Amino acid sequence: MNEIATTMQAAPAAPGRRGARRFLRHFLEMTAAMVAGMLLLGPVWRAATAGLAVFDRPDVDALVMAANMTAGMTVWMRHRGHGWAPVAEMGAAMFAPFLLLAGPYWAGLLPAEGLMMGGHLLMAPAMVAAMLLRREEYTAASHAGAARPARHPLIGALTRRWPAWLALLMTVDNWLAPSVPPPWVLLVLPAGYLVIGAWRKRLGDRRVLAVQLGGLALYLGLAVVAATVDPGLARYVIGGAWLSHAVWDLAHLRAGAVVPRGYAEWCAVVDAVIGVTVVVLL
Repeated sequence: MNEIATTMQAAPAAPGRRGARRFLRHFLEMTAAMVAGMLLLGPVWRAATAGLAVFDRPDVDALVMAANMTAGMTVWMRHRGHGWAPVAEMGAAMFAPFLLLAGPYWAGLLPAEGLMMGGHLLMAPAMVAAMLLRREEYTAASHAGAARPARHPLIGALTRRWPAWLALLMTVDNWLAPSVPPPWVLLVLPAGYLVIGAWRKRLGDRRVLAVQLGGLALYLGLAVVAATVDPGLARYVIGGAWLSHAVWDLAHLRAGAVVPRGYAEWCAVVDAVIGVTVVVLL
């Protein structure tokens, strides 16, 4: 009887743990969306406001950063089915820390570094506070038990093609400040397929393994050529190699072979961006 009573008392703990995990998952997802918005929109803001002195102010820069983070989180929260009220509350949590510290900064009591660092440090507890206002929504299996709102086509595209969007996000700086990767970085391209394919146990077929090893030999040869020829010619060798690997990625994406489809899609976009920026923009 004591064992039964103990079991009955311990039983409710499981839903509580699941709720805590959902709460943490929501927090981490929104943090990732916040960072994505900051990284993706930051370069756009810098390019659009180049030469405007007002945007060189640390306080204005902090508010622009908060707006970028809010944009990323808004897209993700709407995808997750949150209504506009919690979206607005979470947006307020992005701006509140910087607005709170703006007064001491304007009064000369806080340096610019303190404004940025303090705002980021206070942002996490502000997000948690906003989530605690709607604890049931952030711990429930589905938001408020209601059906999700109709998904906007743009959000649907972001969701379906997330590897491509992630790749574009990671290569924004390549468009703004293109550079030529070192020749030996070319070996990372076929090596990634070999490592992932081996880990997934997709290289058991001798023909598949021969193709991957042939790719490694090809890119080793291209790296040697790029490292020994004139830098002007080396740029085209390296750029062409990255572009050719984008085709390699697309072939594996269509076949669903060796690597996960998401990785092949991500890699194809990264390779294409690097190849185009090296060959064309430079």
